[in-house]
Amino acid sequence: MSTHYTPLAKSLHWLMALMVFGLLALGFYMSDLPLSPDKLQLYSWHKWAGVTVFVLVWLRLAWRISHRPPAMSASMYGAVKLAAHAGHWLLYVFMVIIPLSGWLMSSAKGFQTVWFGVLPIPDLIGKDKALGRSLAELHSALNIGFLLLIVVHALAAFMHHFVHKDDTLRRMLPGTSKP
Repeated sequence: MSTHYTPLAKSLHWLMALMVFGLLALGFYMSDLPLSPDKLQLYSWHKWAGVTVFVLVWLRLAWRISHRPPAMSASMYGAVKLAAHAGHWLLYVFMVIIPLSGWLMSSAKGFQTVWFGVLPIPDLIGKDKALGRSLAELHSALNIGFLLLIVVHALAAFMHHFVHKDDTLRRMLPGTSKP
């Protein structure tokens, strides 16, 4: 069994990482802008990218479930392995519930998402301003939690690379492979 992830798993990981960082940055930036046509365009782009991540995470989950990941470093013991597995699955949970919370929020606020301006995404719930505000707070809180989890994930990878000097980080880097 290879000690590295497959090229497709690596591609999905890094594509989604870039998209998530862009979504987080755009989301935090646009939320405090005054209402304008530019802000509405940014919201559209944010929603389009969010729907794309939502679709990609399901593809990534299908790949992950059907393709066993490489074995963890032999130096990792039970509790650390359990934390790593839990952290990875929690990342997937956030990548599902954050776009879902945004979709619910848009529906409750009465703003239908039209993916790339072409494909209307059906509203999940009816218009409800109070619920829309609550969902906006939830969406924001989830994103802050997700950002914190991403930081922990990256710090763990760097710790493995620089402190433990094992292959944990290298096995997900593009252009690297080992039998």
